[in-house]
Amino acid sequence: MHHSFIIALAILAGSAAVVAECTAEYFIGILEGRPEITVNFVEAVPQNGSFGQAETDIPFPFNATNLPALCAVGINVKSSENSSYNFGLFLPDTTWNDRFMTTGNGGFGGGINWPDMGMLSQYGFATMSTDTGHSSDAGDGTWGLNAPESVIDWAHRAMHGSIVLSKSIINTYYSITDGIKYSYYAGCSTGGRQGLKEVQLYPDSFDGISVGAPAWWTVHLAANTLQQGLYNLPESDPKHIDPSIFPAIVAEIEKQCDPQDGMIDGIISDPYGCNFNYEALLCKGSSDTTGCLTQAQLKTIYKFYSPWVDANETYVFPPMALGTDPGFAMGSSKLSGLSYGLFSWWVYNNTEWDYTKFTFSDVQFADSINPGGATADNFDLSPFKERGGKILKYHGAADALIPTGSSVYFYKQVAQTLMPKGIDLDDFYRFFLIPGMNHCSGSTLAPWYIASASQSLDGATHSVPGFEDADHDIILAMMRWVEEGTAPDQLIATKFINDTATLGIQSQRPLCPYPKQAKYIEGDLNLSGNWECRNLY
Repeated sequence: MHHSFIIALAILAGSAAVVAECTAEYFIGILEGRPEITVNFVEAVPQNGSFGQAETDIPFPFNATNLPALCAVGINVKSSENSSYNFGLFLPDTTWNDRFMTTGNGGFGGGINWPDMGMLSQYGFATMSTDTGHSSDAGDGTWGLNAPESVIDWAHRAMHGSIVLSKSIINTYYSITDGIKYSYYAGCSTGGRQGLKEVQLYPDSFDGISVGAPAWWTVHLAANTLQQGLYNLPESDPKHIDPSIFPAIVAEIEKQCDPQDGMIDGIISDPYGCNFNYEALLCKGSSDTTGCLTQAQLKTIYKFYSPWVDANETYVFPPMALGTDPGFAMGSSKLSGLSYGLFSWWVYNNTEWDYTKFTFSDVQFADSINPGGATADNFDLSPFKERGGKILKYHGAADALIPTGSSVYFYKQVAQTLMPKGIDLDDFYRFFLIPGMNHCSGSTLAPWYIASASQSLDGATHSVPGFEDADHDIILAMMRWVEEGTAPDQLIATKFINDTATLGIQSQRPLCPYPKQAKYIEGDLNLSGNWECRNLY
């Protein structure tokens, strides 16, 4: 059966390639004559060993563990007169599956993503991640202050350069004359943007990409994050909503929207189909002031869950999905660098820029600069499609960091670009909303785990324990689509008890290619077989 074949291929089969020596001398030798390249380190990692740079890798302060025997390599590349970037490689000793997998980053953060590389190496991939030229946490973009070349590295140059050089190293290291069989990508958030940007600029880089919650609209996402924070400031303004009221707001939305999706189960499965009565949040009389809103506060929460449309009816950014917790965007008087940072550090290069005076004109100016060329808004994905490329995209429907609607908007823009050309998006691009899931991973109740990049479980090294197949695992689903031509008509998401693999399964449910939705048939709600994907018309 083709289904069982791809599982064995992905997880069990080793390569017949001849592996070179895992020494610094070897890698220095094969890169001789490239003065812009430096070998930082080479280390042989034993079976079940660990590797990483936890002490210096700010966004990834923990190592990859329980690794297969492999060679860990660190490379530095000078990208301009005043910038450079690093990337890391995990090259399996005996379990290589003849395939290359790249993973991405998060926010403004750099750092080499050794943890995701480690997880993906369990499938047999040779894996790579770049630090994009720096090490910082996700909200810190100060490294880009007056450093446009560094911003270009973060935006796309470091990723592409690392991919090209990695492929060359892998082909040489394994002594393969026919080259890598298939190249893949898996990333979420900024990692999602990186994957989309790469195939827009270089359609031949990958055969398939899995991208989650992509931060593709770089300037507008930052602007929206800032605007949402300012909706609830200053704290002295009558419009301000104390964060203690947010749970009551979310509870009222769930009370109204959960039944409207056809099943009362604590999960809002169709936030965009909910007809929400905002006035139910109003305080009823002067004596009723607990867990409710004044008229001024109601306008604030209405803005939060509505699209941002500005001058001349310009559509600036999609709204948060109903039911998303406002806490991240509006829960603090001190805003995150993910909001004002792009403007302060990369647009105005002024750490004293007063973000409280932010207006739409700042967005227009930032658009004219598009720092680093980071925005991934080339909706004509036909070059990637024409060479056989496949895209699996997903987004949590309760994402509090990147509004779910931004992925819906992107999908529709691609449809409007390609459908007039006679291209059916389902032939190469499928998009899955994950009800109840937050940013990239996690939900208290809803099934969310699909073994994607940036997802992890206690007690599991990779894939979906007990369900290591292309129906439950998005990495294997991507491989099956690329290599066998079988597109996923659904993905089954899993919720483990306490998100711990050893405690067993709490529930499973199908995720459906947009715009289809999972609808309950009969029987146990927690069994995926009692649901089916349906069109809404």
